[in-house]
Amino acid sequence: MAQNLSYQTDNQVQKNRWLILVAVGLFTFMSTLDGTIVNIALPVISNDLHISMSQSEWVVSLYLIVVCSFILFFGKLSDLQGKIKIFRLGAVFFIAGSLMSGFKVNLLFLLIARAVQAFGAAMTMATNNGIITEIFPHSERGKALGTIGSFVALGSIAGPGLGGVILSHLSWSYIFWLNVPVGLIAAIIGAIYLPKDITFTKAPLDKTGSFAFALGMVTLFGGIFLGQQLGFTAAPVLVMLIVGILSFCWFVYTENRAVNPLLQFSLFKNPDFSVSLLCALLIFITNFFFNVVTPFYLENARHLAPSQTGYILMILPLVQLFAAPVAGTISDKISPKLITFIGLLLLLVSQIGYYLCNLTSPLWLFIVSIAIMGLGSGIFSSPNNSLVMSSVEQKDLGVAGSINSLSRNLGMVIGISSATTILFAAMSVKKGSRVTGYLPKQPEIFIYGMHVVFLISIIICLITVILSGWRLLKKD
Repeated sequence: MAQNLSYQTDNQVQKNRWLILVAVGLFTFMSTLDGTIVNIALPVISNDLHISMSQSEWVVSLYLIVVCSFILFFGKLSDLQGKIKIFRLGAVFFIAGSLMSGFKVNLLFLLIARAVQAFGAAMTMATNNGIITEIFPHSERGKALGTIGSFVALGSIAGPGLGGVILSHLSWSYIFWLNVPVGLIAAIIGAIYLPKDITFTKAPLDKTGSFAFALGMVTLFGGIFLGQQLGFTAAPVLVMLIVGILSFCWFVYTENRAVNPLLQFSLFKNPDFSVSLLCALLIFITNFFFNVVTPFYLENARHLAPSQTGYILMILPLVQLFAAPVAGTISDKISPKLITFIGLLLLLVSQIGYYLCNLTSPLWLFIVSIAIMGLGSGIFSSPNNSLVMSSVEQKDLGVAGSINSLSRNLGMVIGISSATTILFAAMSVKKGSRVTGYLPKQPEIFIYGMHVVFLISIIICLITVILSGWRLLKKD
C-alpha cells in the first residue's frame, strides 16, 4: 500500500513514459480494431466454416457483448488490485485469443477464441486511461490521453479499410494473427518499462452488481442480435430481452444500496464527466452507421472494387492519426471544451456531406466528407478523453476509465445492432415490401435508405453539438 507515492515523481518512470504510452496504445488500438475489422471478412468466414451469414455475425457480436459485460468489473478490480497488473493479464488473454481465433476449426471454437480475446480486451480497455492519467504529468496529460483516444478511434474506424487490404492478399486468419506479433512486441515493451502498481483502494468488490450488469449486457444485446435473425416476437428473444431489462433494474437497485458500488452514480453529477461520456457514446453510434452503410454505397451503388473501397476508407484513420495528438497537445494549453465543440461541428458537417451524396454525385464529395470526419473525430476524441479522466479523483481513475471505454463500446454495439435495421426498414418502406439486402436493379431504393440513416446521424451529431455548446457556455 503506497497511497502517498506518485509515478510523476519517479524519474525512471518519467524517463520511460512515452514507451509506456506505446505499449498501452498498441493494445488499445488492437482491442478496439478487433470489434470492427472482422465485419468485412464475414462472407469468407461463412464459406470456409460452412455456416450461414447470420451465424457468422456472432463472431462480431459476441466480442462486443463480452467486452461490454466485463469492462466495468475490470475497471473496479483494477482500482482494488492495481491497474498495471490487470492490464498485463489482459494482454496475455488477448494474444492467446487472437492466436486461437485464426485457426479454422469450426464456429464453436472460433466463438470461444473470440470470447477469450474479448475478455483480455476488456482488461486492457478498462485500465488504459487510468494508467496514462497516473503516469503522465498534468501538463502532458491531454496529449497522452489524446494519443490513447486516437488509438481508440482509429481502431473503431480503420477496421473495414485495413481488413479489406489484408483480405486482398491473405486469408482471414491473418486478421486475427496480425495481433500476435504486434501484441508480443507491446507486451515485451510493457514488461520492461511498466512500473509496479503503487495505487490501491481498500474496499470490497461489488460482486452482485458485477453479475447483474454482465447478465443484463449478455441477455439484452444478445436478445437484440438474435431478434434480428429470428424476429423480435420469437419466445427465446422475448425471454432474453425481459431478463436483460430486469437485470439492469436489479443492477440500479443494487448500486444505490452498495457500500462500494461497481458504478458510482454520483460521478455523473459532474457535467464534464457525464456530457463527455454521452457525446462519446453518440459519436461512436454514428461511426458505426458509417461503417455499415459505406461499403454498400461504394461497392454496390458506385461499383468500386473492394480494394478501392478499402483505400478510400483508409483516408479517415490516416487524417485522424495526425489530428488527434495535435488536438490533445492544444487541449493542454487552451480549453478542451472549445476543441471538442469544434470537432463535433466538423463531424456534423461530414454527416451532411454523406446525406448529399447519391448515385450521380461526384465521388470527391464523399471522399472529402470522409476526410472531414477523420479530422473531426481526431479533434474531438483527444480532449474529450482528457475531460472524462481529469474530472474524477485518483481513487476513481480505474472505474472512470472503464466507464469511458464502456460508452464507446456501447456505441459500437448500438450502432451495429441498429444501423442495418434502420437501413433495411427504410428501404422496405420505399419499396412497399420487406427488404433484407441490397437490390442491384433498384439502387435508388438503397439511396433512400442511406439518406434516412445519415439523416438520423445528422440529428445525433446535432444533439452532441448542442450538449457541447451548452457545456462551453455554462459557467463552472
